[in-house]
Amino acid sequence: MEIKEKLRMLKRGELKAEENIKNFLKAIKKDDKAGRKINSFLQLNKNALTDAKEIDKKIKRGKAGKLAGLAIAVKSNINVKGLVASCASKTLENYEGSYDATTIEKIKAEDAIIIGITNCDEFACGSSGETSAFGPTKNPSCPDKIPGGSSSGSAAAVAAGFCDMALGSDTGGSIRNPASHCGVVGVKPSYGLASRYGLIDLSMSLDQIGCFAKNVRDAALLLSVIAGRDERDPTTFNVKIPDYLKEIDKIPRISLGISKEFEKLCQDKRIYKLVLETTKKAAKKYNWKIENISLDYIDLAVQTYYPLCYVEFFSATRKFDGRKYGYRIEEVCGPEVLRRILGGSEISKAEYHGLYYRRALKVKQLLGREFDGAFKKVDCIISPTVPKLPHKIGSRISPQEMYSYDALTIPANLAGICALSLPAGKIDGCPIGLQVMCNSFSEQKLFQIAKAIEKLGKK
Repeated sequence: MEIKEKLRMLKRGELKAEENIKNFLKAIKKDDKAGRKINSFLQLNKNALTDAKEIDKKIKRGKAGKLAGLAIAVKSNINVKGLVASCASKTLENYEGSYDATTIEKIKAEDAIIIGITNCDEFACGSSGETSAFGPTKNPSCPDKIPGGSSSGSAAAVAAGFCDMALGSDTGGSIRNPASHCGVVGVKPSYGLASRYGLIDLSMSLDQIGCFAKNVRDAALLLSVIAGRDERDPTTFNVKIPDYLKEIDKIPRISLGISKEFEKLCQDKRIYKLVLETTKKAAKKYNWKIENISLDYIDLAVQTYYPLCYVEFFSATRKFDGRKYGYRIEEVCGPEVLRRILGGSEISKAEYHGLYYRRALKVKQLLGREFDGAFKKVDCIISPTVPKLPHKIGSRISPQEMYSYDALTIPANLAGICALSLPAGKIDGCPIGLQVMCNSFSEQKLFQIAKAIEKLGKK
């Protein structure tokens, strides 16, 4: 059932918020820890049903918000008061959030119910969902394969039908990557559109909180709630947030950009072929123009991303020294987290004088200018979301192979633009995501284009 219809039923009293939450809790009990053992949730909100009963009262009085009665799952690096924000790590396994992140405040203000906290790669360090200290998340769409990461639990929870929508965080593809593998919609907003206050971030210059949903309209609804300026987060911009749903069904007259550089980075050419066929089909249907564009520095994205990520993550983890809360991170963390801490420490050493970090920042600016130039020629850029099919859970692959999962998504984070992944079909039974990228703060256009492509796929 689409959220639009569910909200109508909730408003009319044909479906109770309490019943909606009960249905999800029943499904989670049956399939998440038992049955299919998807392991998407680390903790359920014990007050969820109580909260739902209060929302039912508000709905009856006609005083409820635009998300009234819906169940939202939250990645475990986002603070929710009273729930454990462990970042899927032993370091913070007993750390209970003492406040709500701004995005959570906004969701609660619109009367949604936080159903629980989802699994992820430890401290968001990973692209597969396997580095969690509490076990890997399974992919509901192809259970023997990884769900993608780092926001694995949120993507899997939406795909498995354990919640209405979910929040994740995206540093280099951590929302779009699992959205692609799990066959759902994942949105990374423009840098500075949504507050990061309350996010235990991986890389402060790249991270954004974003949304998972079953379809584009539902993702647009959730982003419309969490977007906006926040005085507690100086990285947010004071831009007007339009009603994304108001004109989401409008078919814009646009030009689509495709780049040979993305094709070169796509390791499984079947994926690129599928996405290109979908793009051409949409262009023919809606009379969109396809332009070939050049993005000469895209192949430097991964090499640019990791020095930035390592240094900023190393800096952020210095507070996890075991004195104020939790345990000393180096003593309990997994190998991927330790790799990034040690890497960040080495890059940060005084004898380097910030050489590699500064160089990475220069290339980041170069990529940003390249995208600015591209968006003067086209309205959006289309690419596959992930360059290869997901591997089997537990497979031994090198860090370099793991990092390559994000080769097509990292550029959007470096450029600070908005991007979205939506299902484009399947290959060998695995969902394939199509990535739409638009210029900064062009989310309205992003949703219109994605909705049109999604509509085409449903016919």
